[in-house]
This record gives sequence, structure tokens and C-alpha cells, in this order.
Amino acid sequence: MGKIAILGAGESGAGTAILAKKQGYDVFVSDMGTILDKYKALLDANNIEWEEGKHTAERILDADEVVKSPGIPDTAPLVRQLIEQGTPILAELEFAQRYSKGKTICITGSNGKTTTTSLIYYIMKKSGVDVGLAGNIGRSYALQVATEDHDWYVLEISSFQLDNMFDFRADIAVLMNITPDHLDRYDFDCLKNGATPMQNYTDSKMRIIQNQTENDIFIYWKEDEHISEELRKRMLGYAPQPTPSSRPANDGMPSQYAFVDTDFEDMGLEFSQMGQHNKRNALAAYLATRSAGADEALVRECLKDFPGVEHRLERVAEKGGVLYVNDSKATNVDACHVALKAMDKPTVLIVGGKDKGNDYSAITGIVKEKCRAVVCLGADNAKLHGSFDSLGLPVADTHSMKDCVEACRSLAQPGDCVLLSPCCASFDLFKNMEDRGEQFKTIVRAMP
Repeated sequence: MGKIAILGAGESGAGTAILAKKQGYDVFVSDMGTILDKYKALLDANNIEWEEGKHTAERILDADEVVKSPGIPDTAPLVRQLIEQGTPILAELEFAQRYSKGKTICITGSNGKTTTTSLIYYIMKKSGVDVGLAGNIGRSYALQVATEDHDWYVLEISSFQLDNMFDFRADIAVLMNITPDHLDRYDFDCLKNGATPMQNYTDSKMRIIQNQTENDIFIYWKEDEHISEELRKRMLGYAPQPTPSSRPANDGMPSQYAFVDTDFEDMGLEFSQMGQHNKRNALAAYLATRSAGADEALVRECLKDFPGVEHRLERVAEKGGVLYVNDSKATNVDACHVALKAMDKPTVLIVGGKDKGNDYSAITGIVKEKCRAVVCLGADNAKLHGSFDSLGLPVADTHSMKDCVEACRSLAQPGDCVLLSPCCASFDLFKNMEDRGEQFKTIVRAMP
């Protein structure tokens, strides 16, 4: 089968290594950081060679194919060398689908991915389907293909993963929305080709439908202007359909179901989670699972009893008459805007982290309308102060979760809500967004 190098030995990389070994590849795994003990043990148990703390360039450049972690950008020097010499560079999902018999429901978008993915998986599981959960959530897709290939997979797919997917095909593709995110990552080749970071990011998201045929289904939010514009540019005809009871013919194009906000009430749906944005998530999940064959009554019941997703508008506790809500997964400005729209109480907003080229002017209006105060949490809060100090609200500056929660406690009044919805990545002070959310919950729950 040839030589394959895998860059990154986390959940994705280790799983890919196991699948590649099973398929007869000569596998080499390389991670510039430290590999977790559980992944070392997994690689050793399968006699897979690995290294950590470095990339041995000659070994990697000698590979026939490379599968890289989505966290490694194409601008990394070693990746540039691979591109220049013509070595195929793949995402885990691209590689794994080669060897899977399962059909896929693939969800992408700037916001709502995790809730929608989790809800679709919940419904499929309740339907008795043999289904796996993978991508940005759950266990490695490649490892599941290698060890327990399922009939269906529900895959949450980020733009970083889509960048290295070429032949991958989604049986059912769901595109929730496209709003500015990760623009620091997509600020490449702009001077050379005249593109903008936002266009590069949008192009990445649209790859979700690149190999779909007339036998496949594409579900999208019709009121998203970026999606509508991209569909016009790509000359994909609209075939809006409020329910998947019939399949519109589309001249060789995938069948398309465009949903709008009013469909939720028109269809008489009920959803367990708060916020208008969650109605869109529920609509997308309804259409996807009905298209996959799930029973109508069961889908409706699942929407009503879905328990929600950790770190996404998660009610943590009420302390001193103040409700604390963990929305740590809100890593961009639009996600924070959506969270604030769902708030029906005066709010103390926690914002900050590793900035991704954010334009905070998009939320200053709703912050002024909804918030009692803003608490900045980050290693460097200067940009945040530049955006929020002029709003006439108290703005606190903190650099640890403990100090942040204490500041919120002093600013909030009984009947208020403290909302952690940071707009930013977490890597300046935390391991990841989960660590940020867990620290918030632990400190809040320990309060008297």
C-alpha cells in the first residue's frame, strides 16, 4: 500500500494510524508536541512507529501520502514542502471514508455544528440505527472504521478538516451558516489571488457539497446571505422543501432543502433548548434525520427530550439569585451574539481569549442593550477594552477564571445572568474550550 506519514498523534492521528496499519500501509506518526500516554499505548500495541517533540523531515517527505491534524495549517514550513513536491495531504475523514461502508450525515457551519450534530446522533441512535459519532466530536472516525464500521456516521466537520478533503462525499450535507471565523488562519494568498480571508473561509465551508450527486441531499439555512450568494455563484438551483416527504428533481444536482425560521412554528415543532438559533438547529436535524429515514413521531419526541450539549448555553447553577450559564463553545463573535439574543435577564458577559481577527463592533449594540457589565478574560484584553470601554458599562479586566468569576459575582445582582460566551479561542489561558468551561463550572459550583 505504500508509505504514509501522519502528522499529529491525538484522537484523529492515532485513529488514522490504526486504520492505515490495518490496510497494509507502512505507517510513521510524528507529533511536534508531546503524545498522550493513551495514544502512545495504542500505537505501541499496534506496532506503529512514532516520534514526539520533532518532525523528522526526511521520513515525512519520503511518504507517498500524508494525513495531517486539522490544527496544522497549510502554511507550516514542512507542509509547504510537501505541497511543493506534490505529496497528497489528506484529512482523517478523507482517508477513512475510503475504507468505510457507512453512509454519512455531515454537518458544518460557523455556529450550531455541535448542537445539531449531537441532536442528529441522538435521534439516529434512538431510531435503533447502527450509527457512529465522529469528526470534531466523539471518537476518531478512522478508528471506528478500523474496528467497528457502522452503517451510518454523523460527522461534525470544521473548515480546517474540509481544507484537506478532495474525494470525500456526504450522503446528507448540512450547512448551518457562514459567519466570520478563523480569519487569522485564512489570511493567505490574498495579495496574490485577490481573495479575502472571508472568501477563503467561505470557499472552505462550501467544500461540504463538492462531490454530491443527484442521489444526495443538501440542507441549508436559506436566510444566510453568504450561503445564498455562494449558491448563486456556483449556479446551484434552489429547490426549497419544508419537509423531506418528497425528493425534488434537480438536474443532476443534490436534492436541496432550504429552511427558514418560520418553518419551526409552521411545522409545529417543539425543542428542549432555549434560543431562536436552536430552532434552526432543530429544523436542520429534523430534515436530516427524516431524510435518513427516521420516523416522524420519534423525531418530534427526540426534539422535545434532547438533553442539550455541554459548554453550549449550559445552565450551570443559580447562586445568590444569579444564574450562571456556560457557553464556552462560543468561540466567535456571531456565536456570542446568538447567545445574548437568547438571554432574557440582565447579563454580565464574560468575553475574551485568543483573538481570531474578531470585529467586536458586531456585538456592541446587543451588549449595550442586554448587559449589565462586561468581564474581560484573557492574557491580553487590550482589544476588548478598545471595543467595550466606551459603552457606558462597567468593564472588568481579569486574567484567570477564578478572578473572572469573582468579578462577575461582585457585578451581578439577584435576577441577573452571568454568561460565559467568550467570542475567542481558549488557548491563551486554557488547554481548550472544554477546559475553560470546566474551570468555570467548577468554580461556580463551589461558590456558597
